[in-house]
Amino acid sequence: MSTPHVVVVMGVAGTGKTTVGPLLADALGVPYAEGDDFHPPGNIAKMSAGTPLDDADRLPWLDAIGAWAHSRAGLGGVVSSSALKRAYRDRLRSAAPGAVFLHLTGDRPLIETRMSERKGHFMPTALLDSQFAALENLGADEAGVAVDVSGTPEEITDRAVAALRRLES
Repeated sequence: MSTPHVVVVMGVAGTGKTTVGPLLADALGVPYAEGDDFHPPGNIAKMSAGTPLDDADRLPWLDAIGAWAHSRAGLGGVVSSSALKRAYRDRLRSAAPGAVFLHLTGDRPLIETRMSERKGHFMPTALLDSQFAALENLGADEAGVAVDVSGTPEEITDRAVAALRRLES
């Protein structure tokens, strides 16, 4: 990408945001911020207990991610955030108007398998249905691209870089 955008790597839990995000940041030569690190402790406790977050829970988290993205405006960066609903992406865009979204997509069986294989993460597979229920795909008027998560992290990253470059041109 020729312009230093902030790329928000989005998608339901288990799509590989935490894996692809740093690889994408390396490929673009910009810093990476892990969206989960912006959650207040109460959110992590709630999700760890198998309770989905509601919109009120997500607002401080989205605002913290938005503040980081705003601080990277004109410099570029990659940050992960589920950003499942259009309203969440609108909130992020209000803080960082130049943000571009990379929606990692995949079918439920693949994502559930990946979630069940990861170690030490607070998000249980029991919340996957609530994630898919909340998901609103990118609208045609939203700056962003969707990339399938089948394949290796490196293959996904290569597809993401290519898709983002096409978006630029």
